[in-house]
Amino acid sequence: MNKELEERQEKLEDVVNLVSKMLVDPNIELDYEIPSVAMTGKNADVSGDPYIVLKYVVNETHTQNQKIPIKKIYLKKSSQDIANLVTFYIEQFIEEIESVEYGAQ
Repeated sequence: MNKELEERQEKLEDVVNLVSKMLVDPNIELDYEIPSVAMTGKNADVSGDPYIVLKYVVNETHTQNQKIPIKKIYLKKSSQDIANLVTFYIEQFIEEIESVEYGAQ
């Protein structure tokens, strides 16, 4: 059981590193709420699945937030696959916000 937890923790550490490298945007802030790996947010709820909070600055006065859970089923995938899934969710969320804020392009 200990080895399984270590592997899970290593995988989540890899996910945090990959997502951080993939998303370099001054309008995006990520808070990682992954116990024993990365806890960057305030008032984190760690009772369920680990998650990432996306804060997207739409304009200088408006911020949208999205909680992206890392579900147990995702942990069967590779670190790269999980990071790709997380960044896909982030990109989808940003597209939705921009289409509402700026109209369809």
